[in-house]
Amino acid sequence: MGDAVWVLGANMTKFGRYPGMDSIDLASQAALAALADGGVTIHDMGVMAAGTLNEVASGPGQRLQKQIGQTGIPVYNVANACATGATALRTVYLTIKAGEADMGLAVGWEKMGKMGLLGAGGKGDRDRKVYEPSGRYGSVMQVEGILGTGLMPGVFAQAGMEYAYEHGGVGFEQFAKVAEKNHEHSTLNPLAQYQKAFTLDQVMGAEMMSYPNTVLMCCPTGDGAAAAVLVSEEKLKTLSDEQRRRAVRVSASVLTSDPWTERDQVQPDVNTLTREAADKAYEISGVDPQDLDLVELHDCFATAELVHYDNLRLCAPGEAGRFIDERGPWRDGTIPVNVSGGLISKGHPLGATGIANVYEVTTHLRGEAGDRQVPDAKVGLTHVIGLGSACGIHVLEKATI
Repeated sequence: MGDAVWVLGANMTKFGRYPGMDSIDLASQAALAALADGGVTIHDMGVMAAGTLNEVASGPGQRLQKQIGQTGIPVYNVANACATGATALRTVYLTIKAGEADMGLAVGWEKMGKMGLLGAGGKGDRDRKVYEPSGRYGSVMQVEGILGTGLMPGVFAQAGMEYAYEHGGVGFEQFAKVAEKNHEHSTLNPLAQYQKAFTLDQVMGAEMMSYPNTVLMCCPTGDGAAAAVLVSEEKLKTLSDEQRRRAVRVSASVLTSDPWTERDQVQPDVNTLTREAADKAYEISGVDPQDLDLVELHDCFATAELVHYDNLRLCAPGEAGRFIDERGPWRDGTIPVNVSGGLISKGHPLGATGIANVYEVTTHLRGEAGDRQVPDAKVGLTHVIGLGSACGIHVLEKATI
């Protein structure tokens, strides 16, 4: 594995709301802390990738450079829906694999505040009576709310209900148990946006957003940043014993998009590209799903987490309901999932999430996660999905060099 890529440094801000801090200040905080965590400086970097959605057209990577150091290195500004951070990380990973740099910095951030519901909506052109198919998808009129929905609570509610329809043992209670778990996990994570436990009854009795997702089963909007320093194996061998001891190997980095399916033209398919990414990641890394000591996956809604148990092969096909009923994804379960509190409690600043997931798993593999530490964690997986769609998966391993 002489051409392997390693995580050398990682950091994330506490997720929340920062009305008095601009986005570049937030990104700089995570970037400088990740560099310090790796024992390096911006002058050691050969490439940088900046992931943020709301400001991608403004040259955010170059603006970040002006604050943390302009060294003339290539800067990639990345936007890929909720997979933006993971795509920025993979951009640095591929640059190092190509031999064009031996060290690089990936930063993801977002300032969202109280942005509200994301996705399609509004009356649009619904009053247009167009009966001849036209346009890229052969649409005759806006179908939002008539044939499916692009609003995020509805998209993932439908994905969950499809799974419940196709498989036994899944209902409102199983979805609610996911949120109960993640809220409980968040109480041990000082960087989570919310750190409050709720009973199952409280989760199920909260305001309904889009059945079966209540408000306590939905991730919040917010602000935050995360960053990671990646290094080639050859370069890592020249660094100090302490830097090598804390380094975490990236055993697989995979990015997929949707294959064409007819049903995907009406309602997003969050499953197929996740399954294909997971299978490829397991093949590349040689890791079996049952080898995983922890997983940070994209639980933008409780329904999403449950279907991804199956998509990521964490349970037997069709048995995601049993997996949560038997407490398999709890911190003390067979495969702990979202011990950070997940997006539901940790928060979901869009561009930051993919790298924040890598920070969380890296911290556990180093044995530095404090009260939420998964004992003896050696192998972890991160997963993020952005509708459109993009799925990023990274397998991380504690190894020695």
